[in-house]
Order: sequence, then C-alpha cells, then structure tokens
Amino acid sequence: MNAPDTPFAFDAAVAEAAARVASRVVAWRRDFHQNPELGNRERRTAAVVAAHLKALGFDAVHEQVAHTGVVGVLKGKLPGKVVALRADMDALPVAEEVDVPFKSTQRTEWNGQSCGVMHACGHDAHTAMLMGVAEVLAGMRDRIPGTVKFIFQPAEETPPIGEDGGATLMVEEGCLEHPKVDAIFGLHITSIFSTGQIGYRSGPLMASADDFRVFVRGVQTHAAMPWRGVDPIVVSSQIVLGLQTVVSRRMNITQEPSVVTVGVFQGGVRHNIIPDEVKLEGTIRTFDEGQRDEIHEHVKRISEMIAQAGGAKATVHIHRWYDVTVNDPALTEWSVPTLERVAGADHVGVIDKVCGAEDFSFYQKAVPGFFYFMGCTPTDRDAGTAAPNHSPRFYVDEECLPLGVKTLSALALDWLAAHPK
Repeated sequence: MNAPDTPFAFDAAVAEAAARVASRVVAWRRDFHQNPELGNRERRTAAVVAAHLKALGFDAVHEQVAHTGVVGVLKGKLPGKVVALRADMDALPVAEEVDVPFKSTQRTEWNGQSCGVMHACGHDAHTAMLMGVAEVLAGMRDRIPGTVKFIFQPAEETPPIGEDGGATLMVEEGCLEHPKVDAIFGLHITSIFSTGQIGYRSGPLMASADDFRVFVRGVQTHAAMPWRGVDPIVVSSQIVLGLQTVVSRRMNITQEPSVVTVGVFQGGVRHNIIPDEVKLEGTIRTFDEGQRDEIHEHVKRISEMIAQAGGAKATVHIHRWYDVTVNDPALTEWSVPTLERVAGADHVGVIDKVCGAEDFSFYQKAVPGFFYFMGCTPTDRDAGTAAPNHSPRFYVDEECLPLGVKTLSALALDWLAAHPK
C-alpha cells in the first residue's frame, strides 16, 4: 500500500480539479439562488445535492437528516482519520432587490406571514462550493488517507417557530458519528471583505445569540387620570434604560464585549388610554458562556425589580439560541498556513470578533472546529459600503467561489495527511 501524501502534495491536483468544476459551481449556485428554500423546507436543494453525491460514487449518502439535511461519506483508499466539511442550505424570508438574471421571485409563508425568499446570506454559494469540493475530492480518492464527511445542513437561520432543526438536530441525529469525525471545517462568505480576502480568529469568533421578551403588566386607565392606574409605558421605558447598565456597569468589558439591545417596544392602541400591558423584545450577544449566564440573570432581575418599584409586574422570557462560535486554538494555528498557501499570505488575516451568530458552534462543542470568513464583494467596489449579509441587496461576486472550493479541499486533505491514524 502506498504511503499517504504530505501537505503541499495535493495542491496542483486540487487547483486543476477546481478549475475544471468552476463553471458547474457557478451554475449550481445560480440554480439554488433562483430556487431558494427556507429552513426545514430545503427539499429541492437537498435532492440536487444528494443526486450529485450519488453520481460521484460516494460510499454513503444519508438523506432527510434533521428533516432535509444530507450527509455524504467519501472514504479514501488509504487508512486515516475522519474530517468533516459543512455547508448550510437555507435561504431567508427576504424579497430580493438585486437585478441579476437568476434573481429570486419566490414567495412563501414563514411563521404565518407571506414573504419573499432569497439567499441573502450566501448559503447558495456555500452549498455550491461544497458540491464542487465533493467532485474535486472524489476524483482524488485513491490518494486520500482517511475519510471526508460532507455535511449539508438545513435551517442554519433557525427553523420555523415550533419546529426543531439546524446543527443541534444534525448532531443529535448522528452526523458526526459512524464514522466518528475528528475535526470539522466550515466557511462563510461576507460582503464586508473583497473577493480573495480571508479572515479568521482563534478562540471566540462569533457571538452567542439569545432573545428575550419582557411583558410589563400595569393597570389601564384614562390618560387624563394616570394616578388611577399603573402606567406600563413609563415603567417599560425605565426598564429599557436600566438594561443599558447591564453591559456598561455589570460586565467586565476588558475581558469580552457583549450587547443587550431592545428592538421591540409595543404598547397601547389609543392616544388617551394608558394600556394594561407593554411588550419589550430584544437580543443578547456575548463571547463568553459565563458572561452569557450572568447577563440573563441581570436582565431578569433588573426588569422585575424596576417593574415592582413602579407598582407593575414584569414577566421575563429568555430563549437560548446559538452558543459562542469558538475556533479551536490548536486547529486554528494549524489551519492558517494552509489558507495562506492557497490564498496568498497577504490575503489572510486576523479579524475582529463578529456579533453575528452561527450554529456551527454546536459542531465545535462536539469536535475541534475551525470556521473562517471569505470576501465576496468585487474588487472594483468598496466593501465598506457593500450591502451586508441579510440585506435584500446582498450581492455575491462569483469570482470568490473557486477560492472556497480550493481552501476547503486543501484543509481537508492537509489535515488528513498531517494526522495519520
């Protein structure tokens, strides 16, 4: 049996194979973009992915994982460990405003409301790139020392209300087992960087994400006679101000940043009526799980005590969504030379923490993981003014796609070559 290749040995073959599949990656991306599907509804996308993996002769293709997920297993001819690559497939309830020939005109229902559907966060590109990686590596399986597992995940942008899904359900249903994954890699395109640029960070990279709701109950009365009731609008205003002290006065901001934001303030139906109740909604973002728990306690206590002081009652609900996305320090240090070799050292750099959240964090809680960002704004445009991810004007420069195929391929191959079983 031949000995496994070492890192660098795959570079020429990867570059050639990525060039051959480049036009197909673009075609897949445009097809997904024109036919977007929301979380837990990615049936067409999943069918295209599964058919592609089967046509490549994958050793196993598991469908309907976590509702609509697809997990493909590609075993190399040489013995070795198991590495996983992940792409998310779902779109967003956004009506597209980008004028491209493959613009989405899809409409559907999301949480009871009619809405447009758009790949406004680049998951169409993620899926197409990983399909390209599958083709590249399938053509090299005789040289692969170990196994590559391809995880095509639904519902990264959260499942509909009342449903489970996303990375948590993928993990629960065994996507990292049989065979057991030893390390996992993933990427995300972003318009804040130009095409060709790659950003990474060791340790906490993306924030945890939780939402909270506060219901403040007062006593309804005529607005001309406020002393005859308890005004929940005034009390809620004081709660909003009180919550601003959580980060500024209760958190050690020299350790990690955090955010507590109230985004919804609803109460009342008429100018001369003080209502019975006001609803507040907001988000909590942290980069440390301990601080996360502390902030939850502060939000609850401050809301309840301010309400009590004003003669009202506050009921607080906090929902934990995504954990902190934490890049394994050792895996990050190992990965950077591969990225620099493929993309060029001057195009790879450390970035600031990102207050957005990612459920890639749940894979990282189970196995060492590395997640990085890749620019998708054309080099002749100012990335500083580009429409952000989740915008109806989010635009993807398709020139970024080959770099995604090459970096994911190189990370998987290099890792397997450098970590013999």
